[in-house]
Amino acid sequence: MTAVRAAEAHEPALSEFFVRLVVGLFVFFSTPYIFSQQLEPRAYSPSPVGTSFLAIGFARSSGGVTFDPTIPLTDVHANLYSSFVGLGRTFGLFGRQSLITAALPYAWGEVSGKVGEQSGSVTRSGLAGANVRFAFNILGSPALKPREFAATKHNKFILAASLTVDTPTGQYSSAKLINLGTNRWSFRPELGFSRPIKKVSLDLYTAATLFTTNQAYFPGDSTRSQDLLGSIQAHLSYTVRRGLWVAFDSIWYGGGAVHVDSGPGKSRQSNTRLGGTLSLPIGKVQSIKVSYSSGVTARAGAAFRTLGVSWQFVRLDRR
Repeated sequence: MTAVRAAEAHEPALSEFFVRLVVGLFVFFSTPYIFSQQLEPRAYSPSPVGTSFLAIGFARSSGGVTFDPTIPLTDVHANLYSSFVGLGRTFGLFGRQSLITAALPYAWGEVSGKVGEQSGSVTRSGLAGANVRFAFNILGSPALKPREFAATKHNKFILAASLTVDTPTGQYSSAKLINLGTNRWSFRPELGFSRPIKKVSLDLYTAATLFTTNQAYFPGDSTRSQDLLGSIQAHLSYTVRRGLWVAFDSIWYGGGAVHVDSGPGKSRQSNTRLGGTLSLPIGKVQSIKVSYSSGVTARAGAAFRTLGVSWQFVRLDRR
């Protein structure tokens, strides 16, 4: 549900202001920022086949939003919240470790901004698009059962690939300018490298997100497309003891210009984020992960500060 609030915004000039504000905010919210540009250390770490995961998480993001200079918005600030529930399972495929995960996010928040001297805000809440990820370890991580896995040293170079699919299942209405869903599919193929050196692990991922066209963009008879969005992640983590580790995280992503009705591209991104992650074990089958990241540079998009907490439960097959 979307609500636009102001002090009796019935005059034509004020109505035009809100149209500009919401159009500008839609350019930002329709990017895959919150869920697709997450920092993910140890995304391709070895696990025994038959491992099942359950994860529940929450994140708060706040900060300023930068737009293309042609969009007349200033002092734009956002407070956004998101939660998710996710499931995953490892299995063997062609003798290699593989993983499939699925997550369903829910988001809510408020964004405020100005056009000239006029100010206003937009609030919204609801389901965002579900996503599914398949990962396949090409080198360095064979498919091993729990007993075999426990007897093996895991200090080899890992080369892996994954595909993340974001589905058009989020809340969407072509009659509204701003939506939680995007009414399109996106596909993110990724190539990952991981090199453990004793207690240190180095990770590097490179990815490209491709988007289908939204054929029912506001007010319903327009189209909206987006250029390829490339990204590079780098992580350096250190294992204190089993289950307890810390990581330094970084990501750059660029491209992703938006086209409405095949018009010129707007809001091309070139953004960098830095952060850290702490994983704390709770017994043998549970863990808590705390992460923080902040935007360092932002050509267009959000220079957010994001704090996230997630709980994970792991179950191993005993076969």
